[in-house]
Amino acid sequence: MDALTEAVLSGASPEELAAAPVPGDYLAAHLRVEDVHMFDGMNDGDDKDVRKSLRVGSVPMPALAPDEVLVAVMASSINYNTVWSAMFEPLPTFGFLERFAATGGYARRHDLPYHVLGSDGAGVIVRVGDGVRRWRPGDHVVISPSYVDDQEPATHGDGMMGAEQRVWGFETNFGGLAHYTVARASQLAPKPAHLTWEEAASITLCAVTAYRMLISQRGTPIKLGDLVLIWGAAGGLGAYAVQMVKAAGGVPIGVVGSEHKAALLRRLGCDVVIDRNEIGLGGRAPATPGETIAAGKRLGRAIRAATGEDPHVVFDYVGRDTFGISTFVVRRGGAVVTCGSSTGFAHEYDNRYLWMNLKRIVGSHAANLQETWECLRLFAKGVLVPTLATQYPLEDVAEAARLVQLNEHQGKVGVLCLAPEPGMGVTDPGFRARVGEDRLHALRG
Repeated sequence: MDALTEAVLSGASPEELAAAPVPGDYLAAHLRVEDVHMFDGMNDGDDKDVRKSLRVGSVPMPALAPDEVLVAVMASSINYNTVWSAMFEPLPTFGFLERFAATGGYARRHDLPYHVLGSDGAGVIVRVGDGVRRWRPGDHVVISPSYVDDQEPATHGDGMMGAEQRVWGFETNFGGLAHYTVARASQLAPKPAHLTWEEAASITLCAVTAYRMLISQRGTPIKLGDLVLIWGAAGGLGAYAVQMVKAAGGVPIGVVGSEHKAALLRRLGCDVVIDRNEIGLGGRAPATPGETIAAGKRLGRAIRAATGEDPHVVFDYVGRDTFGISTFVVRRGGAVVTCGSSTGFAHEYDNRYLWMNLKRIVGSHAANLQETWECLRLFAKGVLVPTLATQYPLEDVAEAARLVQLNEHQGKVGVLCLAPEPGMGVTDPGFRARVGEDRLHALRG
C-alpha cells in the first residue's frame, strides 16, 4: 500500500496528506480501446455481457489542472451509463474522449487507450490545484457528475445548458470507479456527515437528476397533491423520485416488475404500487401502436382505481419500452419528463394524444451545481435518504454492473473503492441515530 493511501485510511491530518507522495499509478475500473469491437455483429437483443469488457487494473496517475482536485475515492456506485460504456453503446466512449481532447489544454490528457469509468463518488481530497480556493486536503466530499466549462457563457445561466457540458466518468476520463479520481472543484459538495461512504456515493448522479426533473424550475416542478407516475420506482433513480414526490406533498405511483420490489417500495412510503406483470405490461415495449394504447388503458384504469385521477406527471427514464404508454396515460395538460432510455433510445408514441390533449415532453439532464447543493441539503437534513441496496468491492465491479445490466437490482448498487469495508465514514453518529437505520436501509434486503 502506498504512503498516501495509508494516510487516507488512517485519517491523517491535512498536513500529513499533503506530505505523502502521490502514487504514480492507481487501481481503476476501465475499458480498453482494443476491445471496442468485441460485440460487433451482435443484434440488439443479444447478450452484450459487460463482464467481458470491464477491467480492473492499474492505470497511470494523471496530472492535476489548476481548477481540479485529486480525491481518494472511498466509494462509488453503478449507473446505467457505465453499462452503456461497457457495451460500447450507442457509441464507444473513446470518441467522447477524443472530442474532448480536441478542445486543447489539460483536456488533452483524457484521450488515452483506456477509459476510467464511474459518475458517482465520495471520498477525501488529497491534493488541490493552484486555482482551487474553497477546498483543501482532508475535506470529505461527494462529486457531482456535471462537468461544465466555466468559461462558456451559457454555463453562467445554467451549467447544464453549455455546449461543452459533459458527464464526468462517461464523457471524460478518470472517473469515480477507482482508488483515485480527478474532478473539477466546481463538481464538489460536502459529504453529509451522518452517511457512510457508500451511502453518500449513491446520491450524486441519480438523486440530483431526479431533483432537477421534479423539484427544480428547470424540470417539471410538482406541487402539493400532484400525482406522479414513476417507472422503475424501485431502481436508484426511481426510489429518489418517490421520496421527492412524497416530500413535496405529491402522490407517488410506482411501477415495478416483481412483488419483492413492490414490498421494498411500500417500505419506502410509496402511496400506490403497481406490479406491471399484474396488468399485462410485461417487460418489453408493446409491438404495435394498438398494443401501446391498450397497455396505456390498462395502466390508466389501475391508476384511477387507486387514486380516482390520471397522473399530472410521468417520470420516465426507461425509454423505448414505456414512452408510448407514458405519453398516453398522462392527463390532459400533463407532462412526461425524461432523462434517459435504458431500454432503447428510439421512442415511438401516438402524437395525437400529445398535441390534442396539450401534453408536454420535457427533457432533463443531470443537474447544475446549485441544484446539486440544494438536493444534498435535503440529505444532510434527513429529509431524503440514500437508496443504496447492496455494495461490491472494486475488484468485483463487473459483477455489480452486470446486476444493473440485467435489471436484477433494486435501489443503488454501491462499489467500495478505498473503503476496506461498508459502514465507514460516519462523522455524526448522533444525527444518524435520529434519522434511523430503518429509514437508511429501506431498500436493503
